[in-house]
Amino acid sequence: MVRPLRRLIGHSWTLAGLIWLASLAPAPAQAAVNLRVAVRQTTANLQVGSSSNAVIRNGQGQVLGEIAGMSSFEVSRQGNQLAFDRWQASELWVEPKGDGYVWIGDRWYRGRTQLRASGNQILAINHVDLEEYLYSVVGAEAIPSWPQEALKAQAVAARTYALKKRAENAGRPFDLDTTTATQVYKGLNSEYSTTHAAVNATANQVMTYNGDVILAVFHSSSGGHTENVEDVWSQPLPYLRGVVDYDQSAPVYQWNKTISAAQLGQLVGGVGTVQQLVPQRATPQGRVVTMRIIGDRGTKDISGDQLRQLLELRSTLINARIQQGDVYIYGKGFGHGVGMSQWGANSLAAQGINYQQILRHYYQNATIARLTPR
Repeated sequence: MVRPLRRLIGHSWTLAGLIWLASLAPAPAQAAVNLRVAVRQTTANLQVGSSSNAVIRNGQGQVLGEIAGMSSFEVSRQGNQLAFDRWQASELWVEPKGDGYVWIGDRWYRGRTQLRASGNQILAINHVDLEEYLYSVVGAEAIPSWPQEALKAQAVAARTYALKKRAENAGRPFDLDTTTATQVYKGLNSEYSTTHAAVNATANQVMTYNGDVILAVFHSSSGGHTENVEDVWSQPLPYLRGVVDYDQSAPVYQWNKTISAAQLGQLVGGVGTVQQLVPQRATPQGRVVTMRIIGDRGTKDISGDQLRQLLELRSTLINARIQQGDVYIYGKGFGHGVGMSQWGANSLAAQGINYQQILRHYYQNATIARLTPR
């Protein structure tokens, strides 16, 4: 299987002419890029501390004082301001000295942290170097024991995605959050020696198309074939094309779920006990875009994404049948099915395929380039 696979994804490639990106060789010094990651958005009190002594500043950059290392304080709302130890301000910064880390809520983070009173929320934004951010993201999004080539592919995809979101959200308070809505980020909790190695080995490398950073989306498992982006979301993109996946070894490659027809009817609402599920529109690979729910009291069309959310399904690549009052759902894959399949990348890496080939397979027509120092 390895030989034909190499022929499929091992074609030659060249680097695009770039303004702020340059050739992979020779390797330049690391380009420092700061990310703003919303690590907490809460109306409740928030525990904040530092592993080393930390300087506390207000929103104007003025030094208010210092907290001792390995101490923790409760940040709370006082009207339109935040109360932190003996200080009050609408915006506060916690800046650890030396190699210290910031404690936010229930875990440690690298970099410094901005605390803001935003509406009725306490907003904690971790300002962290892109490469250090990736130490955590690769460990949270992939499995740290996977082959290095799979982790390297994840590092490049995550770096590219983060930079795309950073550009899109330049005028907003933060670039990304810590959930699957952007990328999972758990601070030091999801850092491993293997993720450090993968990030360092691919430092500053990103995927580009015509000199622009691509939307490097990824998912867990496609169920055998990824999707063209326009069939799942909106406009077509030349680098997000459906390709054969190699995720058959994934634990989520095939799965099933059973629910009573009466319970499904209650979740959908307005149809009574469900009698039929009829796909109205599907992608070329079989993902449900619109499903007609026919019950004994009515009929309703809902989107595949709505059905997935209602039933907490792993994907919308499903078939369903109703028998003796129960709905049996048979599914494949986990996630939206667009871009890189993480389990597919793992399988390819296990066969000796390198990360560059993996990335070029899942992001068709894209090239690998390197950030230049600013």
